[in-house]
Amino acid sequence: MRRLYVSFLLAAAIAMPAVAQNQAALQAKAKITLEAARQTALAKEPGTVKSEELEKENGKLIYSFDISTPNGTHEVAVDAITGTVVADSVESAADEAKEAAKDKKDGKKAHHKHDEKHQQDEQ
Repeated sequence: MRRLYVSFLLAAAIAMPAVAQNQAALQAKAKITLEAARQTALAKEPGTVKSEELEKENGKLIYSFDISTPNGTHEVAVDAITGTVVADSVESAADEAKEAAKDKKDGKKAHHKHDEKHQQDEQ
């Protein structure tokens, strides 16, 4: 059991720098900041940001936000180059679970939880 635990820790230690490097590479390509993208997404769908990430989806570099609103959770995608909203859809609980499973399979780090204090500071 200890051997399995040590193997897991070693694999995680190797994978984490790769994830960080990938995020750094994506961030270097983005023309707008996460904060600007968040403001754009919240202007489109006012609510509370549950998670956010910078990712490449369908060949486009986007900031993806899950925003809790009175009418459900919206996934709002903001183009990281132009700063425009490129998608806005309501996610069901099943959609969210499917996305989390896909991220896990693809080796993506789970969506970054939005810092509630940061959001309160912005308001």
